[in-house]
Amino acid sequence: VQLQASGGGLVQAGGSLRLSCAASGRTFSSYVMGWFRQAPGKEREFVAAITRTGTSTMYADYVKGRFTISRNNAENTLYLQMNRLKPEDTAVYYCAAARTVFTTRRANEYDYWGQGTLVTVSS
Repeated sequence: VQLQASGGGLVQAGGSLRLSCAASGRTFSSYVMGWFRQAPGKEREFVAAITRTGTSTMYADYVKGRFTISRNNAENTLYLQMNRLKPEDTAVYYCAAARTVFTTRRANEYDYWGQGTLVTVSS
């Protein structure tokens, strides 16, 4: 599966953005999907994940209550709604697909990665 992330941009602290990840192919619904991010000079970190059917989600503590992951299998699209953004949320955000049964926060369990979209939050 090929993944294309979009929706990044510049936003003020406290604002919102919605990221999208368009997947090619007919097997999108067979993958657990996740969002990761990488800030300048830092390691890539987990943000959120969602099961194949979208019935269960997982979040990193630092985004819980502010970010919402969702998916539309009919449209082969993954979303990340980001509210109450903080300057520390500034990073390149990546979507990823995993051939696992359950959601996972381990990057090495994801098989396919999108190219990333930059989110910049100004203070």
